[in-house]
Amino acid sequence: MSRDAILQRVRAALGRSAGQAAPGPPPVRLSIPEMSAEGRIASLLARVEALAGRGLRAATAVEVASMVSQILGNRSAVASNAPYLAECGITQLPSVRSGITGRDELRELCATADVGITSADYALADTGTLVMLSSPQEARMISLLPPAHLAVVPGGRVLSGLDELFSILPDPAAVTSSMVLITGPSRTADIEQILVRGVHGPGEITVIVVG
Repeated sequence: MSRDAILQRVRAALGRSAGQAAPGPPPVRLSIPEMSAEGRIASLLARVEALAGRGLRAATAVEVASMVSQILGNRSAVASNAPYLAECGITQLPSVRSGITGRDELRELCATADVGITSADYALADTGTLVMLSSPQEARMISLLPPAHLAVVPGGRVLSGLDELFSILPDPAAVTSSMVLITGPSRTADIEQILVRGVHGPGEITVIVVG
């Protein structure tokens, strides 16, 4: 069958004629559920726990540095340049390296650190997902390369879900080179259906919501 005959059959199935312009895309339909701030946070933490992560709550930013210190124990950590981490006092902890701007130095630190500490641009309550927009403040490798990831998120950044995210950020490519959605620890399964954590990313994730 010739190319023209094949295309004609496709057009006929779509109810179109040769040379007819394709119709425009359908309107975007976003549905944002009504949820209280407390309901969003509770849902987020519950989903993180269901995904084999650890979800914690801090009433104020003052409590966060102490919580992070207890979580780290004797482990080393590298922190992103997110201003919120400095506000919480995390960058002042003796076991935390921060303020790294050189890519090579940061890669070496991330490859040897036990924990990567970041904030998050947004978090999604319905799936327990962290939304990370790549920037000089939030380098991607800090949340991806160390074997454990600890995220400290202000309660005001917790959204109901993807629909609300895309209502706020309809064109992510206009503001960042990369938007990463992190949902639970890294999981990989082979053809024998054996699930292994931590192969392509952190095998441990902890989310602290503040406020």
